[in-house]
Amino acid sequence: MNWKVRHEGSPEFVERPLETLVDELADGIWQTTDEIQEPGSNEWVAFENHPAFAEMCEELEVPPKPPAEGETHLDFNALIDVTMVLLIFFILTTTVAALQKRIEAPTADKGKKGITVLTKEKAEATTVMVKVHVENGEPMVQLDGRKTSLEGLAGQIRAAVTPQKTTLLLEHDDFVSQEVVVQIISAAKAAGLDRVQLVVP
Repeated sequence: MNWKVRHEGSPEFVERPLETLVDELADGIWQTTDEIQEPGSNEWVAFENHPAFAEMCEELEVPPKPPAEGETHLDFNALIDVTMVLLIFFILTTTVAALQKRIEAPTADKGKKGITVLTKEKAEATTVMVKVHVENGEPMVQLDGRKTSLEGLAGQIRAAVTPQKTTLLLEHDDFVSQEVVVQIISAAKAAGLDRVQLVVP
């Protein structure tokens, strides 16, 4: 005798022998929630609720849901790797930039051979004096005792140069960055002074 079977909620049905229904249910043609009607009955019952199929339905694994059409999967592993490389790059470049500003300018020892000793009077008569110190994080420049700026330093040095003053004497504290020292030396060369001496404390 044939059993009636239909998909859940469908008004249409087909007829199958009991053995065929068992095979088709095992093959996944029918779901455990689909409905059957046994011969001589007018009641539709789900496979999983019918005594003849309940035990079999419990053994069947629920098939995974098919992926939605157009669904994409984003792999974050490569994105994390790139982010880490960029983060390390920015950390290193920031650290190097900070260190460059803090590199101390070259200094000389008093007892080192070749150091020229000048008296205050001789220094004032034969050199252009530039003093630099850091105040509130900014370099403060003085040329022969007068305040000036790094931007206008070359012109000020050029105006102070005389036939007797052919050397720039640079005095700075330990907080002055190497960048500022290089700018002062460049300004001296632009003003025509090729000789720059550092003051040893």
